[in-house]
Amino acid sequence: MPSSPKPGPAPQPQPLPQSVVEEPTYADAPAERGQAPRLGQDELVEIGKQRLLGNYRPAPVVFVRGEGCVLVDARGDRYLDFAAGVAVNALGHAHPKLVRTIADQAARLMHVSNYFYNEENVLLAKELCEKTGFDRAFFCNSGGEANEAMFKLARRHFYAKGQKDKYRFIAFENSFHGRTLATVSLTGNPSYKEGFGPKLEGITHVPYGDLEAVRAAMGPDVCGIFVEPVQGEGGVMPAPPGFLPGLRKLADEHGALLLLDEIQTGMGRTGKLLGLEHEGVRADVITLAKGLAGGFPIGAMLLREELAGGLPPGTHGSTFGGNPLACAASRTVLAALYDDGLIEGAAKKGAYLGQKLAELAKRHPDMCEGERGQGLLRGILLKQGVDPRLALGRVREKGVLLTIAGNRVLRFTPPLIVTEREIDEAVRRVDDALSALRLESISAG
Repeated sequence: MPSSPKPGPAPQPQPLPQSVVEEPTYADAPAERGQAPRLGQDELVEIGKQRLLGNYRPAPVVFVRGEGCVLVDARGDRYLDFAAGVAVNALGHAHPKLVRTIADQAARLMHVSNYFYNEENVLLAKELCEKTGFDRAFFCNSGGEANEAMFKLARRHFYAKGQKDKYRFIAFENSFHGRTLATVSLTGNPSYKEGFGPKLEGITHVPYGDLEAVRAAMGPDVCGIFVEPVQGEGGVMPAPPGFLPGLRKLADEHGALLLLDEIQTGMGRTGKLLGLEHEGVRADVITLAKGLAGGFPIGAMLLREELAGGLPPGTHGSTFGGNPLACAASRTVLAALYDDGLIEGAAKKGAYLGQKLAELAKRHPDMCEGERGQGLLRGILLKQGVDPRLALGRVREKGVLLTIAGNRVLRFTPPLIVTEREIDEAVRRVDDALSALRLESISAG
């Protein structure tokens, strides 16, 4: 299919049917005395264009509230949110338990420094370690921070053992690990590195899924293999069967660490608490973020006891990391995953979503090459020549929010509370969007 023409004026999103998504149970609160009246969407967009940095390309939509799997913009238009803040809003929007936890904790204690313990920090560390089988936890504010900590821990662990020349990492093409200079250097996509000077030394990239390429790249200077169980940003690419166990074996043979980036795959997203559980792999260190607190910023690194001395006092830290408010939110999300059966639900509903997306791709063979993913981390691969940003916009006009992964994948990461009914409605609307895009292409000749 040839590239589609530039779109004309965007139609308004279609209202979501009441049978699928109920109206929010709350109304807009009146402005408090002395508070400026709420601005309109167009005015807010213009202010954003003038005052925000411009390093993003946001759609001209301003969201003001949400409930469950629905977001509402400043015009009152409603959308099924199958982006979930890029796999962040695990419990959807305005989840009563999470709202109550954050309000109660904010009224009790929001922040103390890491010069002291705090109750929520200690309890979250205990609960995460018990659920995952790791021994120690470090908390920060984001996935990038967590991966930066894992990078530093791996290098300094061997430095402390007197192996100062053991500092090289094996990482993978098409990977994504964050926006800091170290994690950008680990990321296997050259476009993220352009303009930031020479990349950090000591990182070798090989093709994802190619054990022989990893074997050839290994050496006595390798301190760790840095890998995602599913390459999320890289196009929703699950690791081939046997790949992660093979990496474990290679790491052991060379005295290196297996470092799992579970930022997007952790916290039940793939139908297991951790993505590595699908193949029973034992990692040395993992990182978590995104869904960890259901939308409140937090990141974590979990590690084995034998590595705990790698970052002694003074070698690493995070001012806001492990604050009581973030940790209380995370404990609520972790409890909900088990109490509400959300991990098993992600497996079941993820299989259902995958089936529906495979059927969708078959209905549009001129535009789609198929679906792929794991659990509720899924994507439709568009054919070469189909403009993914135009497709994304047409889907949004139909009232569904998705994201783009890689160069041509429409990514579906709904909240873990999503229902099969909402999945049906979202897929139907994406189907309509692709049909509309085809008609545009035909009419353009």
